[in-house]
Amino acid sequence: MKFFIDTANLKEIEEGAKMGILDGCTTNPSLMAKEGIKGESNIKDHYKSICELVDGSVSAEVFSTSFDGIVSEGEELANIHSNIVVKVPMIEEGIKAIAHFTKNNIKTNCTLVFSATQALLAAKAGATYISPFIGRLDDISTDGLQLLDDIVTIFSNYGFESEVLGASVRHPMHLMECAQMGVDVVTCPFSVYKSLFKHPLTDIGLAKFLKDAEKMQG
Repeated sequence: MKFFIDTANLKEIEEGAKMGILDGCTTNPSLMAKEGIKGESNIKDHYKSICELVDGSVSAEVFSTSFDGIVSEGEELANIHSNIVVKVPMIEEGIKAIAHFTKNNIKTNCTLVFSATQALLAAKAGATYISPFIGRLDDISTDGLQLLDDIVTIFSNYGFESEVLGASVRHPMHLMECAQMGVDVVTCPFSVYKSLFKHPLTDIGLAKFLKDAEKMQG
C-alpha cells in the first residue's frame, strides 16, 4: 500500500520523506491556503518545492469547474513537474476533463468521491487515482470504510487500472482497515503517520532495555 501525505506544509513533507515511508503527496486549496500560499506564481513554485521533496505523485487541484477551465489549468499544472497529478472534482465537467487528460497521457486524481457509482464513472474515464473521502462520510454517520470496500470489490471485478486512494483518513484504525481491504493508497495528515509509531508496550519495553543496558555497562 502506498502512503501519501495530505498536506502542503514543506516541513512535514520533508520530515516524512526522511523517514523513507512516503510515496506521494496530496494537496487541495484549503491546505494551500493554510500555508498562506497565494498567487499563481507562488502556487506553482510551492508545487515545485513539494515535487523536489517527494519522489512520487503530487496531486495538484484545479480551481475551475468548467471543462475548458479544468483542461487549461490541468495542462499548466502538469507542466510544472513530471510528478504532478491533476486533481479534478467529481462533477460532470470533471469527468469529461479526466477522459481528455487520459487520452493525452496526463495523470489525474478524481477527488470528492462519496459513492461507488461516482468511483465507477471516474474509473471508466480513466482516472489514475480515485479519492473517496471516508472521514467526511463518517462525520455524517455513514460508513466510509464500507464505501471503500465496495469500490475495491467493483474495481477487482472488472480489472480497472485506477487506484483506490483512501482520503480523509483520520486515525490509525482507518489506515489499518484500508490495508486489510486492499486499498491501493492512503493519504493522511502527518499526525496520523506519527501516531503509528506509538504503543505503550513499546515505550515500556524500551525503557526496560535501556535501564538494563546501563547495568550491563557498569
